[in-house]
Amino acid sequence: MPMGHAACVQRLHLMTPADYNVLIVDDDTAMLRLTSKWLERAGYTVRVAADGHEALAAIGRKCPDFLITDWEMPQLDGLELCRKLREMSLPHYVYVIFLTVKKDVAEMIAGLENGADDFLAKPISEGELLARMQSSSRVLELERRLSLMAHTDSLTGLSTQRMFYECLEKEWQRSERSGSPLSCVMMDLDYFKQVNDVHGHQVGDSVLKCVAELLENNCRVSDIVCRYGGEEFCALLPETSEKDAVVWAERAQKRLASLGAPTGIEGLRVAMSFGVAQRRDDTQTSEKLVDLADQALLCAKRMGRDRIICYTSLIETAKPNWQSLNQYDDIFGSVHAKNVMSPLGVCLRESDSLDKAAQFFLQSGTPSTPILNADGMLAGILSEKDLMTAMISPERWQQPISGVMGLKVIHYEEDTPVRLIYEFLCRLSIRSVVITKNGRPTGTISRGSLLRCFRDWFIRRGSGHSPTPVAFLPEDSTTDTASARFPRSLDNA
Repeated sequence: MPMGHAACVQRLHLMTPADYNVLIVDDDTAMLRLTSKWLERAGYTVRVAADGHEALAAIGRKCPDFLITDWEMPQLDGLELCRKLREMSLPHYVYVIFLTVKKDVAEMIAGLENGADDFLAKPISEGELLARMQSSSRVLELERRLSLMAHTDSLTGLSTQRMFYECLEKEWQRSERSGSPLSCVMMDLDYFKQVNDVHGHQVGDSVLKCVAELLENNCRVSDIVCRYGGEEFCALLPETSEKDAVVWAERAQKRLASLGAPTGIEGLRVAMSFGVAQRRDDTQTSEKLVDLADQALLCAKRMGRDRIICYTSLIETAKPNWQSLNQYDDIFGSVHAKNVMSPLGVCLRESDSLDKAAQFFLQSGTPSTPILNADGMLAGILSEKDLMTAMISPERWQQPISGVMGLKVIHYEEDTPVRLIYEFLCRLSIRSVVITKNGRPTGTISRGSLLRCFRDWFIRRGSGHSPTPVAFLPEDSTTDTASARFPRSLDNA
C-alpha cells in the first residue's frame, strides 16, 4: 500500500545505514571482500559485481542507493559505467563514489562530467570510507526529501498529478507490450465548494484528507491514486479491466457512503462522482485514457452526481436495432459529423473579456460556445450560466473568459460517425457536443441539429424523393480552406 506523506517524512528522518543498498563494483576480488566487510559491519546492505556489465544488470534488477566502483576495469570501466548509469531511468538518485589511484585534475574533471559524486584514493581506509558514506547519506536524504515534496501532495499524502503521469507512462508502455488491461478512474467530490463556503476551508481540508485515506486504503500495491487538483482525484489501475475498475469504484463509493461526517459535523454528507475508462485499441495515448475517464466523469456529474459512469456505456448504449433497417431506412448510413454539424463562424478566445462574451451571447442568441486558445485550439466552453457567476462584481466584468469557462468539453472529430453522437445524446442530458478537426473546433451538433436533419429526411421521403442520407450536407460540401474550416476570433469577424 502506498506510504502516506507523514510516514514518508518520518522514515526519511529515521534512516540508518541498514536502509541503504550499496553496490560495489571491482575486478579485484580482494578489494570486493574488504570493502564489503567494512560496509556490512557498519550496517549497510551490500551487493557486489565483478565488472561493469554485471553491475548494469544488478542495477536493472534493483536500483542501489550507492554505487562504489573502481575506475579501471576490463571491458566496461568505471567511467563508462557511470555515464550509462546517468542515462538510465531510475526511481531515485544513485550516489557514485569512485575508487581510484588517479589524481590528475583532468581525469577528476572527466569523472565529475560523467556523473561521479565523490572520489576515494587507493589505498582506502575503513574510517575514511565510512565517513564519506555518512556524509553522502545526508546528500541522499536531502534529495529524497525534495523528491518527496515534488511528488507528494502535502495535504493528503497522495501522489501529485506529476507523479501520476510518470507512473501512467510506464504502465501504458507495459500494457502495450503485454496486452494486459489498464484502467483509469477519475473522481470528483460533489458540491465540495458548498462544504468550503458553509463550513470553512479547515473542514474542507479535513474532508479531503479523509477521502484521500479512504481511496488509498481501497488500492492494491500496484495501484496509484493521486490528488489530481482541488477536489478531484484520479486512480490508475494496472491489469484491471473496465468492469473490475467499476467494482473498485463501487467499493470506494460504498465506503464513502458509510464515512458519515468525517469532522463530526451533523448533516455533512460526502459524495463523489466517478468516471471509468479502459485502454482501448483505438486509444492512441496515455493522456487520451485520462481524457476518456474525464469525459465519463463529466457525464456522471451531468446525470445527477453520486454515480459511476463507464466510457463504454456512453458509446455502447441501448440503441436502435440497426441491423433490422434496410439501406433506405437507415438515415445515418455512413454520414459523418462534419455533414451534420452547425459550423462555427466566430468564436471567442480565452483572453477575451467577460464583457465581450456577454455581447457575443446577446447578439448570437446561443446559450454556450467553444472557446479558443491563442493557437486556435479548443481550450474550453463558456455558457451563459458561467457568465452569471461573474455578474456579482462589476470589477470582474473586464477579466478574461479563462477565469470562468469550463475546461471539460465533450468533443468529437469531424470524421466521427453521426450515429455514435446520436446514441450519446440520446442517453445523456447533455444537449450538444463540439466538433473538432485536429483539436480545432469547427462546429457543434445538438439535439436540434439531429431533429432538423431527421425532419428534412422525413419530408424528402414523403415527397417521393430518394430517402437516403443525401438529405444531409454532402461529403464534398465542406471545404478545406482555412477561412471556411476554422472559426474566426471575434476581433477578426
